[in-house]
Amino acid sequence: MRRIEAMDGVVGVIIGRSYGGKSLGQGIPTGGLKIQRKVSGGLKAVTQSAKGLQEIFIRTDAGMEDAIAAAILKL
Repeated sequence: MRRIEAMDGVVGVIIGRSYGGKSLGQGIPTGGLKIQRKVSGGLKAVTQSAKGLQEIFIRTDAGMEDAIAAAILKL
């Protein structure tokens, strides 16, 4: 999360709802991040924890969504 917050164009990271269950997010390694979609003001994403999925919202500067999504894929 701190690496994402430190990126140029990222205003902040908001932690959302957590979904438990070992079967959720099986395609994502623990600690992995998957961008779900662009929304007004930023990016919706999920991260895999040892106990399930955690929703996050990455608040971005206007017009920076694509560049930030591409940079996150390289992490």
